[in-house]
Amino acid sequence: MTPGPHPQRLIPDAELPALAAELEAAEASGVQLSPFSERFPGMTVADAYAVQRAWVAHKLAGGRRVVGHKIGLTSRAMQLASRIDEPDYGALLDDMFFEPNGDVPLSRFLAPKVEVELAFVLRADLRGPGVNVFDVLRTTEYVTPAAEIIDARIERVSASTGRPRRVTDTISDNAANAGVILGGRAVRPDGLDLRWAAALCIRNGVIEETGVAAGVLGHPASGVAWLANRLAPHGESLSAGEVVLAGSFIRPVDISPGDVFTFDYGRLGTFSCRFAGEPRGQRHQP
Repeated sequence: MTPGPHPQRLIPDAELPALAAELEAAEASGVQLSPFSERFPGMTVADAYAVQRAWVAHKLAGGRRVVGHKIGLTSRAMQLASRIDEPDYGALLDDMFFEPNGDVPLSRFLAPKVEVELAFVLRADLRGPGVNVFDVLRTTEYVTPAAEIIDARIERVSASTGRPRRVTDTISDNAANAGVILGGRAVRPDGLDLRWAAALCIRNGVIEETGVAAGVLGHPASGVAWLANRLAPHGESLSAGEVVLAGSFIRPVDISPGDVFTFDYGRLGTFSCRFAGEPRGQRHQP
């Protein structure tokens, strides 16, 4: 008998590996998928995380390692736009990291955009429930500027219906994460008031976006605390040495071939990258 869905779940466990394989095929071929939410109209957030976990398991079976996590939808505006009242999260894999001040190959991506945020590097495990901002600061080895490359293995706007994807599609797609650049100057978590850490996102010499880290749930460490508590019911925790992207404090900025980006974090330093080559494409999968 085929196992049925769990409580608050529509998609049976037996279907999850096939959906994960579809995401993997989209990443490899450059052919985006139609939103899963159109195939499963009643798809829940619990379903979306089940798909994401299956995709991560697929990656681990292929030799990848989880080295951290990303938190998204941390601003009030983005939550309202996505019709969700909490952030989302995804996994950071070992092959997602790129060196600062060099080339980033666009061939790794389908339809990339970039965001700026702070990354927390943990010196000890952090396990919920009951984790708060002070626990995060006490457990953090250092905080460093970061740029996150987000992508869309699932169409942002459905080619067949013209409707935007739902938050369940974004969560299924590893909360849109695809790449990370760490740069600038690392600081101890008590080295400055992290709420006032600010950044300029500069593309080809033009300031495209600016932001302040307080836009992330009032304090960037709040997102890390939220994630530790959110993982606890699954028997999971944040581990020493992991990198946690705390959430963007700007809107996503489009990337075109040859773009040179500079991420200026003021007293936390500056780093750059050039996006070289062409993306894999954004063709619709029939």
